[in-house]
Amino acid sequence: MLTTRFVTGAPDWIDLTSPDIEGAAAFYGALFGWRFGPAGPDPGGHGVFRLAGKAVAGGARAAWGQGPPGWTVYFRSEDVRATAEAAEQAHGSVLVGPADGPGSGRSAVLADRAGAPFGIRQPGRTEGVETAGEPGALCWVELYTPDIAAAAAFYRRVLGLETSGVPFPGGTYTCVNPDGAGEEAMFGGLVPTAGDPAEAESGAYWLPYFEVADADAVVDRARQLGGAVRGPATTVPGVGRVARLADPYGARFAVLRPEPPPG
Repeated sequence: MLTTRFVTGAPDWIDLTSPDIEGAAAFYGALFGWRFGPAGPDPGGHGVFRLAGKAVAGGARAAWGQGPPGWTVYFRSEDVRATAEAAEQAHGSVLVGPADGPGSGRSAVLADRAGAPFGIRQPGRTEGVETAGEPGALCWVELYTPDIAAAAAFYRRVLGLETSGVPFPGGTYTCVNPDGAGEEAMFGGLVPTAGDPAEAESGAYWLPYFEVADADAVVDRARQLGGAVRGPATTVPGVGRVARLADPYGARFAVLRPEPPPG
């Protein structure tokens, strides 16, 4: 699971873009208890979602032509420009070129060879999210992609990510972890869209998971708040209870109530 012990190649931040950031803030505030405010004295239109005073995500109003509403997962990089160049060499693309942000360091938004957007960050004063792996905070990420092998090769070359297969009901789940960190540092997985027409139509994308104390209650609450249920609450043996949702503006995310540890 994700922690705030950040290492190169691991997720360390997430950003929401929405056509109605105030409406989105109200939705996530009612769902997770988040509070939204300016990112700093010169936020440039960006804000920060906080849980009990700790930063859990960023947010901004989507600019014209920026694309559909959504969450962007950011991965730590030692050199944003070099990582962006590696992505292009691996048949990915640069969507937003490297730029410096006030206090947040240098960042860029890229796309992998299947078109899934993701961000990279070279931290400044802001190390990353201030809490992870607890209710209301980021705990896991998944890449939905048409070609697992191609995605694994791309992220190995660009971010140094390692993959491993874990037995799963109905097959094998492909987990990812930072280079050399070992399987105990797994932070996400790769999910094939082949065989799922709805996901195939959506294109490749990264999906953030937020931990919750009661997945079923959160699903009901999201529906009441105008969100959509993309995948009902389901128990996954050895993992917990999961559900895939979307906020009222279409940004996709998932929730997870982890299975209690043995004993």
